[in-house]
Order: sequence, then structure tokens, then C-alpha cells
Amino acid sequence: MENLKIGNGFGVMVLKDGKLLLGKRHADPLKADSELHGEGTWTMPGGKLRFGESFEEGAKREVLEETGVEISIDNLKVVSLTNDIVPDAHFVTVGLFCENYPYEPKVMEPDEITEWKWFPLDKLPSPIFPPSQKILNNYNAGKFYKY
Repeated sequence: MENLKIGNGFGVMVLKDGKLLLGKRHADPLKADSELHGEGTWTMPGGKLRFGESFEEGAKREVLEETGVEISIDNLKVVSLTNDIVPDAHFVTVGLFCENYPYEPKVMEPDEITEWKWFPLDKLPSPIFPPSQKILNNYNAGKFYKY
């Protein structure tokens, strides 16, 4: 049990014109780069929090790294907190919300995310990366934390 991964991560719920931005993770588990086993799923931009970063700084960095777009920290707010546990990893995931996103994303890390697409909130693809799904569930239910 001592060698199991415990970490902090975040997902960014990016909305534009009522549509949600999701990226398709590579089907190959080694390329999908997810300790929570998200290969082949649709995911929000996000990643792991680095030492000394605020949640907003980490979100800004990851959105830029993954989509090529720089967002303003002032346009981000924390909306969700979840525990995401699989047999060999445990992450505390912070969900952030960014609306009125005026840009089109680019695939910046094609070995990890193969495409970015906008989806109406009532017509989301499947499967969605479980931590991203939990952020959506909390947002839709108006809850901050759901275990």
C-alpha cells in the first residue's frame, strides 16, 4: 500500500456558447498519460497540480499546454471537489469553471489528446473520464463536494 499514488489534480469545465470543451484521450494507456486510467475517454482540460501553484494557476498552465490558449485566472472559479480512487491511485480533484471562452483549441499534445470538440451539455459523448464526469455531476446538481 505504501507505493500507491496519491495526488492532487484538476479539471477545467470550459464553456463557450453553451457548449462544453472535451478532448479525446488516446486509446493507448501509455499515451493517454492517466494514472486514473482514462484511456479512450473524453476529458476536460486538466492535469496535476504542481508544488506552489494555486488551483487557478495550474488550470491556466494546463489549458495553455493542452489547447494552446491562454485563459485569464480572473475567468476561473473553483466549483467542485471530489475523491477519485482506482485500485492503484488516489487523486483529490478540484473542478474549475471557465465560461465565455472566446478561442478555438488546438491539439498541442497529440500523443495524449487526439482531438478537442465542443459538445452541447445535453448531448455529451461517452465515455467521459470519471473525474470529469464527477465535476459535471456536481455542477449540474449545484453541489461542491460529493463523495
